[in-house]
Amino acid sequence: MTTTPNDFNAGVIEEFRANGGTAGGMFEGKPLLLLHNVGAKSGTEFVTPLVYLDEGGEWFIFASKGGAPNNPGWFHNLKARPAVSIEIGADTVDVTAEEVTGEERDRIYAIQSEQQPQFAEYAQKTDRKIPVIALKPRG
Repeated sequence: MTTTPNDFNAGVIEEFRANGGTAGGMFEGKPLLLLHNVGAKSGTEFVTPLVYLDEGGEWFIFASKGGAPNNPGWFHNLKARPAVSIEIGADTVDVTAEEVTGEERDRIYAIQSEQQPQFAEYAQKTDRKIPVIALKPRG
């Protein structure tokens, strides 16, 4: 039996919710959130587990797609519809997604790569500059 990315994500999401915002396996000990987003073209609602960085009380996610040559679908969804929500720990927070650019993007990505070395590997595997997205709470 083959496991699809959707099957894998469903298992991670179930584990995340059952354990108050944590998951095991490849996510063991990593900061994890669930990104709720809506398809830019399809209008379909998606929930995507992502490793994030909490830097000075701000949340950042990374459109690494494991170092693939193109950005993940959720990145395009956020560009089209930046008002989204996240599950972080046991909380759900409404946020606005904003791409971080320039020196600030490079600074944040360097911190993430230091804390989560696989992100440095992802950057080496691709010719694209992996986007960094800030998730800012909406009041």
